[in-house]
Amino acid sequence: MKPKILLLLATLCCSFPIWGQKENFSYKFYGFVRADLFYNTRATMAPVDGNFYLYPLDKLPDTEGKDINAGPNGSFYTFTTRLGLDIKGPHVGTAMTSAKVETDFGGFSKNVALLRIRQAYVALDWERHQLLIGQTWHPLFGAVFPDILNLSTGAPFQPFNRSPQLRYQYQTKEITLTTSAIWQMQYTSSGPDGMSEDYMKNSCVPEFYVGADWQHDNEWIAGAGAHLISLSPRKQSEWEGNIYKVNERMTTTSYEAHIKYTGTNFTVAAKTLLASALDHTALLGGYGIHSVDPQNGKQEYTAFRQSTSWINFTYGQKWKPALFIGYTKNLGTGQSLADTETLYGMGLDIDQLLITNLNLSYNLPHWQFGFEGSVGTAWYGDVNARNGRVENTHQVTNFRILGLMMYYF
Repeated sequence: MKPKILLLLATLCCSFPIWGQKENFSYKFYGFVRADLFYNTRATMAPVDGNFYLYPLDKLPDTEGKDINAGPNGSFYTFTTRLGLDIKGPHVGTAMTSAKVETDFGGFSKNVALLRIRQAYVALDWERHQLLIGQTWHPLFGAVFPDILNLSTGAPFQPFNRSPQLRYQYQTKEITLTTSAIWQMQYTSSGPDGMSEDYMKNSCVPEFYVGADWQHDNEWIAGAGAHLISLSPRKQSEWEGNIYKVNERMTTTSYEAHIKYTGTNFTVAAKTLLASALDHTALLGGYGIHSVDPQNGKQEYTAFRQSTSWINFTYGQKWKPALFIGYTKNLGTGQSLADTETLYGMGLDIDQLLITNLNLSYNLPHWQFGFEGSVGTAWYGDVNARNGRVENTHQVTNFRILGLMMYYF
């Protein structure tokens, strides 16, 4: 009996590669091991356990007037290590098929790094048309983004978000037209119950993006786009001891433009946005209450607008210095605010934010070592209920130092 069992096991083991490797499919694994060592001179807004640095937090005085947030902090992490799989499959009619699955350990639960989905989609590609179904980069992230070492990749000036979406693109030799319908999952909007995807679920309206890009000779990229978001913050209100069913909606639009030039040994890139309620893309923004119905407590909302811009210079190949400058200005709300205490979003008490980032990296095949210094200053103040602008400001500055090691495979 034993020889027969061994022969059966050997046959099964030899058969597995045949079953796993489907005909007309090809697979390519990729990824990297990444280690980040960082130090801040004060407390910061930095999700992903401090790795995703955005801006310095405001002063937090204790009973004696000492700033609790003035203390330094720092750590060393490797949980942004990434693994991805690119798949090419058989044609469907005249369309080429492909898929991507990408993951890292950046999901958190009580300070424990968890495996999470970064990207997971399938794509149908005709000669000039492409249809993508699944989770990938938000179209506001786009083809133009900063080349820096910080994990935030230019946020809160550069939109940073990966979401489930339906994306259609039409391409000619130099022009790409894009339209997307986007839903929320990991990156969610703010509202009465904190950050949640329920506001979009209850809205039954996805985000929409339309844009156009021009690309010439692999040197120039330029383009622009428009974005719409429509949220339903609440389904019920508690008003004067009673509960009422309400139909609330907050709808607003944003606009962006971008450009990039790639030379032999250097690149120059820039992006500017008129952003409205894009806090789910790691930008400053959100909305507040404009009015309250005295009959049932139904609320009308008004969105904050931010003017956000960045510019990025890089030079070299092996030794690669880079400069990044980002600036955001709070332009206030389109309508007055009924209450300046009840605001939904991120950084709504910041009038201006300026971050300058200098880095130097040493690049070899499969390796990157880098050092980055960042100076970030936020002007905090009081929100004016009449127009949503921030007044009576004071400055808060953080100095951040980052050391990076990456091994690509």
